[in-house]
Amino acid sequence: MAEEQDSERELPASQKRLDDARARGQTPRSRELTTAALLLGGAAGIVAFGPRLVGEAREFLRGGLTLTRAAAFDPAVALESAAHVVAGGIVLALPVLAILFLAALCAPLAIGGWVFSTHPLMPDFARLSPLRGLGNLFSLNGIAELAKAIAKVALVGGILGWLIWHDQAAFVAPLAQSGDAALASAGTLITRDFLWMAAVLVALAAADVPLQLWQHARGLRMTRDEVRREGKEAEGDPHVKGRIRQRQREAARRRMMAAVPTADVVVTNPTHYAVALAYAGDRMRAPRVVAKGTDAVAARIRELAAAHGVPLLEAPPLARALFAHAEVGDEIPAALYNAVAQVLAWVFQLRMHVAGRAPAPPSSLPVPDELDPAAGGRA
Repeated sequence: MAEEQDSERELPASQKRLDDARARGQTPRSRELTTAALLLGGAAGIVAFGPRLVGEAREFLRGGLTLTRAAAFDPAVALESAAHVVAGGIVLALPVLAILFLAALCAPLAIGGWVFSTHPLMPDFARLSPLRGLGNLFSLNGIAELAKAIAKVALVGGILGWLIWHDQAAFVAPLAQSGDAALASAGTLITRDFLWMAAVLVALAAADVPLQLWQHARGLRMTRDEVRREGKEAEGDPHVKGRIRQRQREAARRRMMAAVPTADVVVTNPTHYAVALAYAGDRMRAPRVVAKGTDAVAARIRELAAAHGVPLLEAPPLARALFAHAEVGDEIPAALYNAVAQVLAWVFQLRMHVAGRAPAPPSSLPVPDELDPAAGGRA
């Protein structure tokens, strides 16, 4: 079953899958690269600070082994002297230790980068399963890691053995030399062999890094079903999106209905369309549509307008043109300025009317045929 699933994972990982894996702390890592970086850092530290460290260490050791009679027979003084020697040794080694620390810190940047995740720290009791441990041990990946470890030990051990055999005379030579010459010869020999070992591990790292990148990408491959599922998750559940859109429309409708009582006039068809207009000369360049609707929504707009004393004007061509060419919150089209101006003038007359005969509503409003859907205009 697992083999069938692996065979179905033929598509590369999506960016989301890569990001999720990184958030869980799953990034490509190469132990060989870290080891090679540490050895190169150590070799660089020995080359750069070796001669000075040897000289300072010799003087420091000489001073530490020089004891007075009182110091030799006083445990407190002897302990203080030993602590001084240890602290001095740490101080001497600090430059090399700092280089090693930087090498270990920067090695991950070459493959995978730094990752700060608490997910690997979470307890996973499945890791304590003996069966799972045996399965990992005898898995293809476990066997490959074992083969790599054996090959690395054989290669490094073989090269180290060859270096010792090839330089056996050089290893014996310091025994016949004076102290300074022997230290110099030994330091040169050790540094050279150290660089050789570092070069071998760099070659191993150069082969291991592409392998780790390939294994990481292979482990995150996706099936076609997973790609489709991820695409649906990214787009969202259609049912959920439909409910969200419905609630958004309902909220917009409630806001629109709440603006009807603030309108100056409602233009109707008289039953199919209703468009509420508002105009404030100090705040608007032109009248705006604050609400509009058809059928049931239009009836509700007319009811609210009547309940709040908003004038209703039956002007079918103007209602159709406003409904077709102006959205809620938009200014009316410039071609309808003249017609709406006559409507607002009538509204002003209604407000100024006190008693007697009410002003007649405007008729034959100038609505261009191209704006009226019923006259062949674009809806």
